Amino acid sequence: MGNVFGRKSRPSRVTEQDRAILQLKQQRDKLKHYQKRVTLQLEKERSLAKQLLKDGKKEKALVLLKKKRYQDQLLDKTETQISNLERMVQDIEFVQIEMKVIEGLKVGNDCLKSMHEAMSLEDVERIMDETQDAIEYQRQIDEMLSGSLTQEDEDAVLSELEAITQGEDVELPEVPTEPLPEVPEPAETEPGNERRPARNKENREMLAA
Repeated sequence: MGNVFGRKSRPSRVTEQDRAILQLKQQRDKLKHYQKRVTLQLEKERSLAKQLLKDGKKEKALVLLKKKRYQDQLLDKTETQISNLERMVQDIEFVQIEMKVIEGLKVGNDCLKSMHEAMSLEDVERIMDETQDAIEYQRQIDEMLSGSLTQEDEDAVLSELEAITQGEDVELPEVPTEPLPEVPEPAETEPGNERRPARNKENREMLAA
């Protein structure tokens, strides 16, 4: 129980503009209700005027139509008032949106201002220079690891190769000028003599032993 009575009430989020909009809408709804009620009454009086004319009571029908005419004018004024109320509600709601936009812009400007104060132009230039140096240093490391050579390195290698070539005579093997001996083609053997070379080889081996 102590927590219930000791609880602090939260501040209301309803603004004066919200209350004004609510009141305007309530007045608009009342006028619309009045407009609807008068419209139904006018329809009844018009029907009654027709009946009076049929009954020959022209004077009463004329008085009733004059009353109807006056109420028609009231309906026109009511419609104008409803339009004014709705336009005022729209204007207030639009102003509320504009206020929120302006408030958002103000917060954004304050945020940018605090960020600019936290980091000066010199700090930005220093960070950019350090970043560029780090990128260049990483590129050099990548080139060393990948084994790529610059144009200056290529020139140095060619110069060293030329110096080695001029300092030592490299002897190359001579190309033979005599023609190579012809290889005899194997003789064709008859089908019945296919095993003769093998037997002759066996006989030579036995004699050598």
